[in-house]
Amino acid sequence: MSNTDRISAPGKADDAEITLGILNAVHQNERITQRTVAKDLGIALGLANAYLKRCAKKGLIKVSQAPANRYAYYLTPQGFAEKSRLTAEYLSDSFRFFRSARSQCSEALRDAAQRGWTRIALYGASELAEVATLCEASGAEIVAVVDRAYAVPNFVHLPVVDTVDAAGDIDALLLTTLKDPQQAYDALRAEFPAIRILVPPLLRVSLADTTGDDT
Repeated sequence: MSNTDRISAPGKADDAEITLGILNAVHQNERITQRTVAKDLGIALGLANAYLKRCAKKGLIKVSQAPANRYAYYLTPQGFAEKSRLTAEYLSDSFRFFRSARSQCSEALRDAAQRGWTRIALYGASELAEVATLCEASGAEIVAVVDRAYAVPNFVHLPVVDTVDAAGDIDALLLTTLKDPQQAYDALRAEFPAIRILVPPLLRVSLADTTGDDT
C-alpha cells in the first residue's frame, strides 16, 4: 500500500498524510499539476493548492516557472528530510495499527468461539477487515463481508453482500468499518442483536447496554 492510499476522501486525511502525499508526488514527478495532486490524493483542488503553497512557504519544495504558464516543483534538502521523517512516522503508525488490529480481532474471534458463535461476518470492507481475515480462532470462521458501498463481489477471499440478511446464517458480526464506526454500530443495533456485535476497542465506539437477550 502506498503512502497516499490511506487518503481516501476530502476532510478524512490528517495534515501529516496530506503533506507526505504532496512531497511524494513532487519527488516522483516534478511536472505535476495541482489538479493531478488533488486527484491522486483524493482531496479538493483548493486544498491541494493550499498545501503546495504551504510546503513552498516552509521551504520543503521549490517552485519555478515552466513554459506554457506552468510550474515545476522540486523537493529541497529540507523537503527530502521531512519526507523521510513523515515516511518513518507513517510506517510506525501502520505497524502499530496492524499489531493492535490483529490482536483485538483475534481476541474477538476467540471470544465468539467460546460463546459458540461459529459463523462470523465482517461489517465493513476496510484495512481492519483485511487484518481480520488473517486472524484465526479455533471454532470461529469468517464467512462474509457486509458492505453496502463496496462495488466488488469479493473481498480478499470472502463474498461481499450489501445487507446483514444477505450474509445468511451468521452467529455474530465483527465491526470492521473505519468510516464513522460509531454511526455504523448505532445503525447496526437496529437490525442485529447488540450482544452479538463484536467491536475492536481501537474503533473507540461507545457501546450501549448489551445485557439483553442473547437469542
